[in-house]
Amino acid sequence: MGDRELNLLRAVAELGRLPESRVTALSPFYKTSPVGNVNQDVFFNAVLRLASRLDARSLLTFLLQIEAETFNRVRAVHQGPRTMDLDLLLFGVDIIHEEDLVVPHPRLTERRFVLQPLYDIAPTLTHPVSGRTIADLLASLRTDEIVVKI
Repeated sequence: MGDRELNLLRAVAELGRLPESRVTALSPFYKTSPVGNVNQDVFFNAVLRLASRLDARSLLTFLLQIEAETFNRVRAVHQGPRTMDLDLLLFGVDIIHEEDLVVPHPRLTERRFVLQPLYDIAPTLTHPVSGRTIADLLASLRTDEIVVKI
């Protein structure tokens, strides 16, 4: 919601300010069709790579803090409109299954709005669970999502 392109730029800036972290790659921005059963406007999506000494739990805590404090995110409707949604998609080759932290993101391989920008910055990256590259996952994906580079 709001100025979606500006919100993405602000999120990138906030992530670049995290302790012991730096943004090392940023995909183009994409307009994407919403996923789920909520009637809403198109989303803007991007993926970035963050080099960080933070552990996964600390990074997730910072992501949620940025959503709440910078973007005033309120989780009212599942998959509904929001000012920002920061997801931890991958954490190196780590596989994490905790109550509120699952890495790789459990729906990463099903969503073109994630795979396309991830492909832009890391096409040969191997998904730690499937063992397939991002390029292969994207090429084999069958979905009716609309994903258009801005």
